[in-house]
Formats: sequence, C-alpha cells, structure tokens
Amino acid sequence: MGTNYYVEGVFPSCAAQYGAPTERIHIGKASGGWCFMLHVIPERNLNSLEDWEKLWSEANNEIMDEYGDKVSIEEITSVIRNRSWNRTTALNPNFHRDNYSEDGPNGLVKFRLDAPGCVGHGEGTWDLIEGEFS
Repeated sequence: MGTNYYVEGVFPSCAAQYGAPTERIHIGKASGGWCFMLHVIPERNLNSLEDWEKLWSEANNEIMDEYGDKVSIEEITSVIRNRSWNRTTALNPNFHRDNYSEDGPNGLVKFRLDAPGCVGHGEGTWDLIEGEFS
C-alpha cells in the first residue's frame, strides 16, 4: 500500500497557456518498505528534489495527498528524506530480481538503475522515477 502526493497551484506554463487555472502535478509515491518514488518530469524542469522543493515553496501552492488531505512542507520533506523500514521477515529470495530492486538505505528497498523508469537515486531515501506511475 502506498500514498501518492501532489502539488496544486497555478504554474507559469499553465497560466500562459490556459489563463491561470489551478493544476495538480504528481510529486511521487511513498510505499511501505521502499524508498520514496520522486516523480521526475524533465519537460517541467522537475529533475531533482531541489526542483520540487522550489516549486512547492512558491506562494499559493499546496501539497496534497491522494485522499485530499493538505500536507505541510515539513511533512512531505520528512516523508521523502527521513524514511526507514524495520523489516521483520526476510525478503523472498527472488524479490530483488522480480522487482528490479536492491537493498537501500535505512532498511528500505530501492529500484535498481536498470528498472523501468528509474533514472537515478537521490542522496538519501528517494529514487528518481520518470514516466507515468501511481
């Protein structure tokens, strides 16, 4: 089970094209036991956690989870940067092979760089994932 996160606001690319409507952009997904999957969107210059931090810090932008609950900047930062997992059972011997994964930091699992969509690892407990996912 996991939770998707979004930033909602008025963004320059959308404002110029559509007259400043509110837009919702997928930040990424937190799934139990995994590094945070930070959505990389090159066409919007969202290629790193620092790019996301700049976007969600702009005035009038809000961070929301998939359930419609508002999330503070401090909370989303913690969800991404301060992840850990206390695994009580061993992984299935084929788990990493079947899931394009490897052991990550703080007891987490992270995607291998050859996993579909994985374009890199963050400096901590997040992976950089490009393309559509939820």
